[in-house]
Amino acid sequence: MSRTSLAERPGPARPVFPIRALMDITERPDNVFVRGRGSWLTDHEGKTYLDFVQGWAVNCLGHCPDVVIDALSAQARELITPSPAYYNEPALRLAELLTSHSTFQRIFFCNSGAEANEGAIKLARKWGRSRKDGAYEIVTFDGAFHGRTIATMSASGKPGWDTMFAPQVPGFPKAVLNDLGSVERLITDKTVAVMLEPVQGESGVVLASSDFLRALRALTRERQCLMIVDEVQTGMGRTGTLFAYEHFTRGPEDVPDIMTLGKGIGAGVPLAALCATERVAVFERGEQGGTYSGNPLMTAVGCAVMTEMLKPGFLPHVVAAGNHLSRRLIELVSEFGLSHERGLGLLRALDLGSDIAASLVTYARDRLESHPGWEHRGLLLNAPRPNLLRFMPALTVTPAEIDLMIDGLRLALGAVK
Repeated sequence: MSRTSLAERPGPARPVFPIRALMDITERPDNVFVRGRGSWLTDHEGKTYLDFVQGWAVNCLGHCPDVVIDALSAQARELITPSPAYYNEPALRLAELLTSHSTFQRIFFCNSGAEANEGAIKLARKWGRSRKDGAYEIVTFDGAFHGRTIATMSASGKPGWDTMFAPQVPGFPKAVLNDLGSVERLITDKTVAVMLEPVQGESGVVLASSDFLRALRALTRERQCLMIVDEVQTGMGRTGTLFAYEHFTRGPEDVPDIMTLGKGIGAGVPLAALCATERVAVFERGEQGGTYSGNPLMTAVGCAVMTEMLKPGFLPHVVAAGNHLSRRLIELVSEFGLSHERGLGLLRALDLGSDIAASLVTYARDRLESHPGWEHRGLLLNAPRPNLLRFMPALTVTPAEIDLMIDGLRLALGAVK
């Protein structure tokens, strides 16, 4: 197939989509998606796909939810952005929603999880300079993923990222998740914080245990270090609670100092948040900002998303759906002799026990339509590791859609394994 056009595919007449102009930054299939609704996407040929990737956990309410459409439409008629040099009503309202339903008192809005994590790093270093004799090192973890800026890549523990754009930003010694001793050995008088994901998504849905997180919080308090939780992927209902840190906190002594949010808070639009307790919100004027930070168009969507998630029954549905997905994946483990499934809420992984994940992704997307019941349909899956699939469906996914995904995955496993 031509690298410059998708018009040669068989079928009815279709428009030409020139793709040479885009930077080639990732391997992409030839499909060009043109419509989405709920758990389904449609490509330029009219083929539909059950989507269990949802923009890497971005579309928490599915594709094109009415509440997002309505919020964008209504706000666009009123005010898109006045500049972050002025207050606007949606940003104030979303900040109030976040502080009212979390342990944090101060919010900074930005556009992406990487920006939020960059802000957390800056805030921690500022706190170390003003409160801890210039401490600046932040202990992070092997396997962590915090973003694609130079600083957040340096903070990440993804193999090879320490040399990709060298020299990297110094000051991010790496510990081992769920090994408290490995953290303790790295803390020195230069250490200002420990930063981690409650669930490492990119490394394969690896959970930090509640016991480890509580012990880590106690250790950071004892050593006068901050605790930063990166909830870009786990926040906003993904694990069955509004924020994942709620799974391990039993009282005020367990809560983190800083939290970052992204992905689900915007339900598909670019929105993220840096959340901090009052005692660590030490930015001075001019030290943090951004042209689009807290713009009313995006924060109006964030208000709509949070309002939806706070409705009675929403989070219990996530828990029930996550349990149902877990049970159905365990059935496949038994049926095909796979390794295991794991996860929390609707962030789950299936360890396949062998390196067939890429083949499964391709088969599910392109070849399921050869099976009865899947005519003109496909299934979108994610393989962050060669031996592993990650599932990040819409938080509104139905049991029937989960069962259909399992049916498609079963067919793919039968063909590939």
